[in-house]
Amino acid sequence: MENLLESWKEFLKGKRKRKDVQEFGLFLMDNIIGLHNDLDNHTYNHGPYQAFRINDPKPRQIHKSLVRDRLLHHAIYRQLYPFFDRMFTADSFSCRLGKGTHKALNRFRSFAFKVSKNNTRTCWILKCDIKKFFENIDHEVLLSILKEYIRDRNTIWLLERVIYSFSSAPGRGLPLGNLTSQLFVNIYMNEFDQFVKHNLKAKYYIRYADDFVVLFQDKSWLEEMLPKMGDFLEERLKLELHPDKVFIKTFASGVDFLGWVHFPDHRALRTTTKKRMLKRIKAKQDISTTKSYLGLISHGNAKKLEKEILRISE
Repeated sequence: MENLLESWKEFLKGKRKRKDVQEFGLFLMDNIIGLHNDLDNHTYNHGPYQAFRINDPKPRQIHKSLVRDRLLHHAIYRQLYPFFDRMFTADSFSCRLGKGTHKALNRFRSFAFKVSKNNTRTCWILKCDIKKFFENIDHEVLLSILKEYIRDRNTIWLLERVIYSFSSAPGRGLPLGNLTSQLFVNIYMNEFDQFVKHNLKAKYYIRYADDFVVLFQDKSWLEEMLPKMGDFLEERLKLELHPDKVFIKTFASGVDFLGWVHFPDHRALRTTTKKRMLKRIKAKQDISTTKSYLGLISHGNAKKLEKEILRISE
């Protein structure tokens, strides 16, 4: 009960004006007691999802669950995140406290300078992407990983209810939109992170969700590692590298990673990101949108773009 009540406080942030949240809050204690009893009696069943599409920038299908279920996702996350986060590698940056995109970008730059010995040697970068990442998470593989760490049967029973509540294909897929999905994919991909770090001995490796890079001075070593990574993903995690999004390039030639194209002396915003940003600023003419984009581009070399944004928003 205490965890559900604390989870409600966290869940409410930024959602107080939403109709479904207000309706749940009208009979808050009745709803929370009802949810608690369903969990206690093992009669809980996850509700349906509402699907809608967003463009961020590519089209994505988001699946939104009922307030009752989203509250439970928060309660699960509050208990499991601190336990699992300690096990993750330092260079996994997606959906983790104290991490995020900007930390990943800085880590990438730091690694590039170490490998290139301050731009005195060639730094080769292997960049990979996983094909239809969320859609292809295997339910049984995920549960087998969770069972290695969680011995409590009640917890596993509950996690099964959440995992089996959605599928993009039989026995596969996690919904983009669940807070638990963010944690589950990090637990899932931690198997790969540990393999790359400890079995392949890749010292300069960074992962953000389904994007990952490995930096090294020797191109042939990276070429040798690539099939081993592909085999592990397929055999252990039933995932596949995206054939059109795997490449090995030099740092000097410019490497596209997390929305920025990185060079030894600067990083520039990806052209498609820049066009999308300017289009949104023109359409919205909103000071908060402008400020958020100015904050984003402050992490790279974008003085000309900054002037253009300020000119448009005048």
